[in-house]
Amino acid sequence: MSASVAPAVEQVVDTQRYPLSHPGSRAWLDAVETVRADLARDGCSVLSDFVRPAHHDTLRREGAAMAPLAHYDAETVNAYNLPRERVETEFPHDHPARITLRRRNAFVARDRIPAETIIHRLYTDPHLQGFLAACFGLGEIHELADPLAALVLNVVRPGMDHPWHFDTNEFAVSLLTQAPDAGGVFEYCPGIRTRDEENAADVRAVLNGEGRHLVRSLPLRTGDLQLFRGRFALHRVTPVEGETERHTAIFAYSAKPGVVGSIARTRQLFGRVTETHVAAEGRAVRSDRLLD
Repeated sequence: MSASVAPAVEQVVDTQRYPLSHPGSRAWLDAVETVRADLARDGCSVLSDFVRPAHHDTLRREGAAMAPLAHYDAETVNAYNLPRERVETEFPHDHPARITLRRRNAFVARDRIPAETIIHRLYTDPHLQGFLAACFGLGEIHELADPLAALVLNVVRPGMDHPWHFDTNEFAVSLLTQAPDAGGVFEYCPGIRTRDEENAADVRAVLNGEGRHLVRSLPLRTGDLQLFRGRFALHRVTPVEGETERHTAIFAYSAKPGVVGSIARTRQLFGRVTETHVAAEGRAVRSDRLLD
């Protein structure tokens, strides 16, 4: 086994349950099939204690060191993260994009996450990427080309939440690095829209509080890895209670190379853009024509 594998996978991940460095083995195939079945049934799969419990304190400590670098900008948004000007001019009065929400979470951008942290080492590990690609039924996946959004730490302070939204990329991978004292529950509506249909009526019902039958709650613990089809599932994090922040590393991959966030969305999330965003504007790589 190469030295590059051991630090990120063999030392950090529970390889008895998730043998990432042995692709094609019986145990690896069993783990992949379990995740695929979860995704097909629920649109979501949780790999409990993916990071060994012995490393949970390190996850918390590294997250606590990065959290002060998060960009905070409480603002009024919509579930599609579309600019208000576009919503007001392009959408009918009853469209769910017109329902406003308060976004009160914050993100630490990739360029402020040290390379030696557990989350950075895992995000870039080829064995994890190969495993995730197999779980999502893809030949390969690519790190997002976005220098800010490819890997982020999502910070939700006590009394704050992450409102209902859809993801830009088709699938999401996240690792809870610090659980709150209470609250901060992940809620989602699996498959509420498809590649070809926005299903605005159901989205509107959930946003108005009338569609609770469409909502599922998912308990997560520190060290749990979550695989999620966030492009097609409306989802949120409920208000955090107690004294402890909720920290989640979001690993952003794409089925196609070259995915970069728009200037408007990037500025909204990080308060800045890079030359990469400017160069990519108007040449967005997307796998569908859904709103985002």
